[in-house]
Amino acid sequence: MFSKQAKASKEPARIESLPMSIAPVPEAQRKGPPKVASLISPDITIEGGITGDGELQIDGVVRGDVRVGRLTVGETGHIEGSIYAEVVEVRGRIVGAVTAKQVRLYGTSYIDGDITHEQLAMETGAFFQGRSLKFKRPPAPPQAEAAPPALLEAKSAG
Repeated sequence: MFSKQAKASKEPARIESLPMSIAPVPEAQRKGPPKVASLISPDITIEGGITGDGELQIDGVVRGDVRVGRLTVGETGHIEGSIYAEVVEVRGRIVGAVTAKQVRLYGTSYIDGDITHEQLAMETGAFFQGRSLKFKRPPAPPQAEAAPPALLEAKSAG
């Protein structure tokens, strides 16, 4: 059972590719080490705006606009200002407009302001006072079509 194995042959080890669902991300798509969410703890108050591309969790107070990639407002979190993000999850309090592709309001959330979104989910108990505005995707750019032959003849004749 635990006996020594015969020495391996000098052939290189054969590595089979992983299924796509767990295959590693190619080097070109990696941007460095994994990003860690930033945290504003319950005993912190920020006066002013916050911007960035990463993930932010707010458990404290922010008085200013927040523009990040992904925002989580904890139960003790409070924001007074506009929010712009890809994804917003709210368990705390927001007084101001929210603009995001995906918005999720948990049962403990309190929102006083308009929400502009592609997807909106609300749990029972969530308080929301304002307008729910669906993103209007810009129309697809018209594809260049060949001009009708009659139009071409008229242009070349003139």
